[in-house]
Amino acid sequence: MGLRQDMRVLYHMLFTRGSGRSHAERMESFYGAQAKDYDDFRKRLLTGREEMYAAVPVPRDGVWVDMGGGTGWNIENLADSIDQIGKIYVVDLAESLLKVADDRFQQRGWDNVETVIGDATKFRPPEGPADVVTFSYSLTMIPDWFAAIDNALNMLRPGGVIGVVDFYVSRKYPEEGLRRHRWFTRNFWPTWFATDNVFPSSEHLPYLRHGFECSDLLESRCKIPYVPFIRMPYYRFVGRKPAADAGG
Repeated sequence: MGLRQDMRVLYHMLFTRGSGRSHAERMESFYGAQAKDYDDFRKRLLTGREEMYAAVPVPRDGVWVDMGGGTGWNIENLADSIDQIGKIYVVDLAESLLKVADDRFQQRGWDNVETVIGDATKFRPPEGPADVVTFSYSLTMIPDWFAAIDNALNMLRPGGVIGVVDFYVSRKYPEEGLRRHRWFTRNFWPTWFATDNVFPSSEHLPYLRHGFECSDLLESRCKIPYVPFIRMPYYRFVGRKPAADAGG
């Protein structure tokens, strides 16, 4: 990606504020003008996506729901096993990003992948319980993220898998075994990202660990393009719905 395209994306990130009365309107107003440049820049910004999708077991003939899947780039991580999955739904509220996803899937001939303009707190696959639900850097953009996690828990079959990768900050006093960030990290990054309606939370990991049996967890830091010296915390979480939980 060239410098001009980078600057265009950065301009929208720094100076374009999502406007509209609904969350869907705000998402579309923010991403509409940068949809075509979205993937190249985010490849360098959104660390750990490939590793998260690789850590999720492929459900043979099952249903996979990718919440906030945007341009469908995430599904490229499943290219070698697409034919083994019965149905994949890419759910997002930004219509312009889903148009990019539709073009991507059509070019690759993936007729078992479908885009849905939908709300992560409400969408359910028509087939019934899902086998996998993933969130790739989308929970931080969902106002009612706890409702999105609850929805994922309820739609998953017992033993179904959730995979999440996203920015975050720690609690001031985190649970035993989790990292503790310094005051600067806990306060600077939420303020920085809030201008783009992205809200790194200290509560994502505790809530996920409360609802799911953790099978994979990484807490690390990543570079932010054109921001020297400091690193943004991110996490990767893969867990299973308890087998005894029949859900809703």
